[in-house]
Amino acid sequence: MNVAIVGTGYVGLVTGVCLAERGNAVHCVDTNPSVLEKLNAGEVTIYEPGLEDIYLRNLKKGRISFSGDLEKAIGPAEIIFLCLPTPPGEDGSADLKYILQVANDLGKIFAKRPGAGYKVVVDKSTVPVGTSEKVRAAIRESAGTAFEFDVVSNPEFLREGFAVEDFLRPERVVIGSSSERAIVALKDLYEPFLPSGSTVIVMDEKSAEVTKYAANAFLALKISYMNDLSNFCDAVGADIDRIRDGIGSDSRIGHKFLFPGLGYGGSCLPKDVKALLKSASDSGAPLSVLQAVEDINQEQRKRFFRKMERHFGGKIEGLRVAVWGIAFKPNTDDTREAPVFHIIDELLKGKATVAVYDPEAMAGARARYGDRVDYAESSYGALQGADALVIATEWNEFRKPDFGLMKTLMRQPALFDGRNLFDPRKMRERGFLYHSIGRKAHEGHGTGGSGGVAAGGGAVPHSRTK
Repeated sequence: MNVAIVGTGYVGLVTGVCLAERGNAVHCVDTNPSVLEKLNAGEVTIYEPGLEDIYLRNLKKGRISFSGDLEKAIGPAEIIFLCLPTPPGEDGSADLKYILQVANDLGKIFAKRPGAGYKVVVDKSTVPVGTSEKVRAAIRESAGTAFEFDVVSNPEFLREGFAVEDFLRPERVVIGSSSERAIVALKDLYEPFLPSGSTVIVMDEKSAEVTKYAANAFLALKISYMNDLSNFCDAVGADIDRIRDGIGSDSRIGHKFLFPGLGYGGSCLPKDVKALLKSASDSGAPLSVLQAVEDINQEQRKRFFRKMERHFGGKIEGLRVAVWGIAFKPNTDDTREAPVFHIIDELLKGKATVAVYDPEAMAGARARYGDRVDYAESSYGALQGADALVIATEWNEFRKPDFGLMKTLMRQPALFDGRNLFDPRKMRERGFLYHSIGRKAHEGHGTGGSGGVAAGGGAVPHSRTK
């Protein structure tokens, strides 16, 4: 098929590259000249495992191209994907200005060629309920009644760090449309991607739009529930790891998204939770549970910083703190809504010195902090003279460090583990003042609150190394 992709951000680039990988002719459109220059020169513009290889392969074979010419791109296209940003407004609502502007532009182009043939316009971006109707109306207003097209809601379910795998072998494809012609076209496009066991789910446009928000909101709910529960575990001396094993073994619950941490971040969950809350409020059917999810998420990073303050007796000024991990999750360079930013902001406000390291996301840190923090070239480089280490992202290279070297580099062996990477008992034996999330609190020399383990303390029950 001939396919046009409007927008070459995270979703657009992955969608375009993966469609080209299955033999489609893909033309991607963007308004950013520097992005287009890089993409046409063979430089991938986002970090996503597995993406660069197939991007370069399809660029070389001429199956994917990039330009700023919308009219040229959609001329031969049978299917047009709108992969445009929907940034949150101050009230949490999704801003549709980019999508509706392109819809208007499409209508004007369609009006020039009323006999050019049928087109399927696909809302791939995460959009509020009712957006398909708005896009259809915007196109029709400019295109007139002669041009044949349908608007379909086809939400993406791409996990950052696994996006290529998710697109090439999706668990499910959701098609929101009442047009049989459009449904057939989308099914035909996705057929080469559907392994045994995957499902195509057809529904109306509004249900498809809500499905994407509902899925992300439910994942956010699981994360916030575990984070809230971890605070309770800290208070009563229970172990969130053991509890996670106990409830995750129930097939009705499952193990995924049950890990406590600093809270969810990234480009999807925070934005989508806020947008769904706003849509629900506007409709007169507020989602009370989801409001609690949002509140807990904001509180979780504050709890973590308070744990650091307690350890140091409320005296942050003059401390040097190393931070491992800036990206909101491993295997991505995405720092949007990264929970660690709250920790760093509070440390800087308290007049601490901060040194940061991330394998892929240093550019995001520089964009936010400029020269206000130190940038290390390695994880160990960040530790030089540090009074504490904060682990904020569970990159694999952080899981098996040289603990002896860490202690020699640090001024104080205080470790605040925002991802529960290590066994508290073993960390005590190694001589670290170790604080994690929702695991049993133990008294020991130098500890400063629940969740901490210090060298020389009492017996520590076993906790599985992760």
